[in-house]
Amino acid sequence: MARNLVTTDDIRGRFCAALSAMYRAEVPLYADLIALVDTINAAHGHDSAGEPERHGAIRVGTAQELAMMARAFAVLGMEPVGYYDLAMAGVPVHSTAFRPVTEAALAANPFRVFCSLLRLDLIADAALRAEAAAILARRQIFRPAAIDLIAQAEAQGGLDSQQADAFVAALLETFRWHHDATVDSTTYRRLSGAHRLVADIVAFKGPHINHLTPRTVQIDAVQAAMPAHGFDAKDTVEGPPARAVPILLRQTSFRALTEAVRFTDQTGNTIGRHTARFGEIEQRGAALTRKGRALYDALLARALDGDRAVPYAVRLAQAFAAFPDDLATLVDQRLIHARRHIGADGTITIEPIRYEDFLPVSAAGIFQSNLAGEARQVYDEASSQAAFEAALGRAVIDPFDLYAACEAQAAFAPEPACQG
Repeated sequence: MARNLVTTDDIRGRFCAALSAMYRAEVPLYADLIALVDTINAAHGHDSAGEPERHGAIRVGTAQELAMMARAFAVLGMEPVGYYDLAMAGVPVHSTAFRPVTEAALAANPFRVFCSLLRLDLIADAALRAEAAAILARRQIFRPAAIDLIAQAEAQGGLDSQQADAFVAALLETFRWHHDATVDSTTYRRLSGAHRLVADIVAFKGPHINHLTPRTVQIDAVQAAMPAHGFDAKDTVEGPPARAVPILLRQTSFRALTEAVRFTDQTGNTIGRHTARFGEIEQRGAALTRKGRALYDALLARALDGDRAVPYAVRLAQAFAAFPDDLATLVDQRLIHARRHIGADGTITIEPIRYEDFLPVSAAGIFQSNLAGEARQVYDEASSQAAFEAALGRAVIDPFDLYAACEAQAAFAPEPACQG
């Protein structure tokens, strides 16, 4: 019997809403953050009440978990875009962003998930590395119902409405927080000694969503307001400085909460502590061309390597004075991707194409700011996109190719051809 299948956009919307409700219940401070963002957005002329979150993040431990995660996200209409090596920033993972890639899908719901895979090879202690691998091999982070419905979606080309609801409910369990750890307190301390994220990934029943992220139209106002509203805000906004023409991604967060957990050797009133989950805010700008990204990276490196006696925000602003900040110049110098529209009177207008991805340094900065002062690791082992893709089960999509195709499609279009 033929089924009346719902769209992947519909399923993604249902999952995003369910995930948001679960995370707000698990982390009440995040619900407070949403309220603050909505208030500031409204003060700047934007009604964001009820608007879906723009992204989340999750960390998995094995190639098998990553491959199944890719299949699950495919049911939601989300494909792996970009490769991110966070080891260079002292975080023992490499990552991709699962997101919609078409104009229509982005317009329907632009929700994306930054998904990281633990690099066990970066655990220096061989015995601990083997123990972590064994712990991960014993767990199954996906409910059988979710796996069955993934297979059904692949076989029949999608899910009907009833199946979609069942799939969302089953997949949600993978993202749920569990207070009970799967290791004893001594093993947890050893894992944490290797790196805080190693313990977060290895020591629990599932990967649990570690943050969700609403959109703001004025991130500096949110950053300034957070302390007065009881949030332990990170020190700086990650990404480029404030500009007349925003570029790429700017984000900030409140620092990760320290939460009660119970290790396997603890009973009664004895509890442990774990720090992992936080709330983030993002503001997106124009997608950069390869030329623009090269300039961005060079200027960011200049700011990071500058005189530490000068505040970072000042160094950043000084460095980025060399990055043009008017739309015409940005387009003429091929620093950003943009679409051109022809009006009824023949007038040509230019609109930046919105950046839909992440920044390796920015993502790592958010991770590092939530490690409670942990010393920054230095990893010498080379990363491997090929190894990540082998674990994933497919190649990641080059984001620059997506933006270039979007721009080519949108050139001199009478109507918007790509989501902005």
